[in-house]
Amino acid sequence: MEMTNLKKQKVTEEEPPKGISKLLDLLIVHILSLLPTKDAFRTCLVSPTWQHLPTLIDSFNFTCSTDREREDFSFIHNALAHSGSPKIIKFQLDLTDLNLSDFSFRPEYETLISRCFSFAVEREAENVVLWSQYSNGCTLPESLSTCSSLITLDVKHCGFNNTVISWNSRKSIKLGHLMLNDDEMVKLLSDCPALETMELYSYTGFHRLEINSLKLKTLKLKDYVRMGGNRDDLEILAPYIQHLEISGEDLECRPVDVSSVVNAKLIYSFACIKGIPSTYVEDCCRDYHQVVYTLAQDNLQKLGYATDLTIGTWFTQFKGLPISELNCKYLMLMFHMTTFNMYGVAGLLRASPHVETISIELEYTLLDDFPIYNFCCNSELLDLAKEDNMDLLSEVSSVEFHNLKKVKIAISSRCVLERSCQKGL
Repeated sequence: MEMTNLKKQKVTEEEPPKGISKLLDLLIVHILSLLPTKDAFRTCLVSPTWQHLPTLIDSFNFTCSTDREREDFSFIHNALAHSGSPKIIKFQLDLTDLNLSDFSFRPEYETLISRCFSFAVEREAENVVLWSQYSNGCTLPESLSTCSSLITLDVKHCGFNNTVISWNSRKSIKLGHLMLNDDEMVKLLSDCPALETMELYSYTGFHRLEINSLKLKTLKLKDYVRMGGNRDDLEILAPYIQHLEISGEDLECRPVDVSSVVNAKLIYSFACIKGIPSTYVEDCCRDYHQVVYTLAQDNLQKLGYATDLTIGTWFTQFKGLPISELNCKYLMLMFHMTTFNMYGVAGLLRASPHVETISIELEYTLLDDFPIYNFCCNSELLDLAKEDNMDLLSEVSSVEFHNLKKVKIAISSRCVLERSCQKGL
């Protein structure tokens, strides 16, 4: 009797209950779903008992490159054919490193794209990511345009081409390297009534972005590309959004109505038209700087009610810019400098009497390492030449920061640190 009990105890110690074993399998499948899909399938070599687990993953992450395109394509087809998961959480296909120099391979490429989109729709994917090169762009299939399970979509170099869109449940959309005119943008927004977050990068074609949805709360814009040298501003009318982020090079956005924004991040930059040799003359340069000056002032005025404000390097060049009082409580300054210039900062601090937290991140590059004088116009060089006469402490000494609780300064260069101490930072 005693021996029997010992045997039972030994079996219990060596063989976990079936429920525990099943739970461990589910945990392993979840971990495998977080890996690149090719790595997930390689784990079947670890143990014979793991051979079926990669076929149960609910997230796919594929990457293709030029040097092994046939091998990658074959693996993707094989992985999809053996998938046993009835529902897909995320499907990602990254083709940005794939250069189809061999045009005879184009049909296989298009077949793969079609197969992946069909698979995502059939398995009711919730999140789809497709990144491709400009030369290998594709068209969004109608099946995906009407996929009711899709919650987030992130596509790069993927056109719509008058595709009928019906994304009633779509909550997030991220589109890159696309061209839409004003009417197409209006239609896109109307076809996504549940949209909460929209992110556009490297986009062009439209000059007016009007958002009247009460659900869309977050708008991120990066790298607005002008066509044919057109320097028209991009107007933003979005009275209900709460989070606004604008970034990129030479981005002239004009927020016309963003009255509900509480969190704003403006980290774009302006480049003088001197960078366009065929158009640069001194009078045009002065006019351009005046336009940018007015635009910067208008942007800050429209964001006066934001409580959380992040400002980029572009603002340091505006000496003496009149700024209306800001309601900002959390102010972050993110500066990438080639010379220590705090003219704009002084004016910004004077306009922020309610601020509670100030964070300043300075990244400094020596002029010897980055010959900025080859790129600056006379107007910019004039301000840079005066940098040693700037005393930030004396510039804001008349302001009483009654609510200020925390100041954080992060400086990535010793040269700037020494100069900051000398200037009263």
